[in-house]
Amino acid sequence: MKIVIPGGTGQIGTILNHALTAAGHEVVVLTRGPVRGREVRWDGGTLGPWAEEIDGSDIVVNLAGRSVSCRYTPANLQAMMDSRVRSTRVVGEAIAAAARPPRVWLQMSTATVYSHRFDAPNDEATGVLGGTEPGVPGYWAYSVEIAKAWEQAQERAETPHTRKVAMRSAMVMSPDRGGVFDVLLRLARLGLGGPVAGGAQYVSWIHDRDFVRAVEFLIDRDDLAGPVNLAAPVPLPQRMFMRVLRAAWGVPVGLPATKWMAELGAFALRSDTELLLKSRRVVPGRLLGAGFAFDYAQWPEAAGDLVRRVRGGSGSTR
Repeated sequence: MKIVIPGGTGQIGTILNHALTAAGHEVVVLTRGPVRGREVRWDGGTLGPWAEEIDGSDIVVNLAGRSVSCRYTPANLQAMMDSRVRSTRVVGEAIAAAARPPRVWLQMSTATVYSHRFDAPNDEATGVLGGTEPGVPGYWAYSVEIAKAWEQAQERAETPHTRKVAMRSAMVMSPDRGGVFDVLLRLARLGLGGPVAGGAQYVSWIHDRDFVRAVEFLIDRDDLAGPVNLAAPVPLPQRMFMRVLRAAWGVPVGLPATKWMAELGAFALRSDTELLLKSRRVVPGRLLGAGFAFDYAQWPEAAGDLVRRVRGGSGSTR
């Protein structure tokens, strides 16, 4: 198959590219700065010669959008909104204009669309969308609006011959440098991987190999469309999540952090505390209902595999 990945040079795009190429598919990456073969220039907002790659392709997996690994300033939040909505809209325009449109359009979305909650898990059927929770920072609601607008841009695209799936992904855990697992493991190795603000907030995650397998599963399943949660079935409170990670590496102690300490740490990392403090209790109802079997459903097994790959210097998803 020919698979086009707009915005495919980041961590998740690289994981998918390697795995799909190894499986024998032709992968074309759309990027602002092409440097390798099968990378094609686009600007993420306007139609251009890049659209020829989509015409005649089999699958589009759109990952484009400004990274969330930044301070959530008004300017950065607006950049997140604009980059996601514009790139999704123009991918839809390219598919609509194609003489031979792809049969599937997988669109990246985020588990952040769900509410900050502790009482029950969020699946696609009964989950509560966020934005109105009492007592949370106002900009958290805007991050939910970004997620909603992202999905709406795909929904509104006139692509009657292309099945559309919005992948509401949890954090993808891989051993690659610079990813979220790398950051969390570094904190654990430094003895800083304890509970943050009590640690009751849930962490939803998915192992990189299961993420790739879920993408392949969604490509093959013609009966699945609309929002699909890509998350392991057992999210954990943050204090338990980090305890398991410390045990996998062999670190006995993790110092706790208060909310204000988390603010300082996030500032130093040029990130934001929403990534640490929002309770993302998300479960993959539609994947499980369709018969998808996770290789890494439980965090202890996933953390153990990721630690072994870090120590072995392997970042491969296969």
